[in-house]
Amino acid sequence: MSQTIIIRGDRQRDLAKALIERAPADAVVTIKEATRNLDQNALMWCLLSDIARAKPEGRHWTAETWKCAFMHSLGHQVKFAEGLDGSGPFPLGFHSSRLSKSQMADLITTITEYGDRHSVRWSNPKAMKGTA
Repeated sequence: MSQTIIIRGDRQRDLAKALIERAPADAVVTIKEATRNLDQNALMWCLLSDIARAKPEGRHWTAETWKCAFMHSLGHQVKFAEGLDGSGPFPLGFHSSRLSKSQMADLITTITEYGDRHSVRWSNPKAMKGTA
């Protein structure tokens, strides 16, 4: 039996406690912060696209490359694997879908601060307020 509870108040917290009390031996309990939401994800891609179009510091990067660069600047680690054809290593990881809401908010803040410092024209500045 598998149960997922989103704790939004005392009722859900009490239910979680009751389930733990009844859990069998060797049961596994995982408590984690909720992952990023769709609004955060949409905003992130909008911001990254704006930065890619602006080409700050002469960087002709795709939005995906910018995402990896910003995630790296926040300390998210990437792994590398060797290419099958001997062409060298390629990166694995940098999945923003695995970020918590607060980590995604930090990423959006980092992106907007960088863009503001480099005079990026935001295509949807209203969406930036309160979404992170």
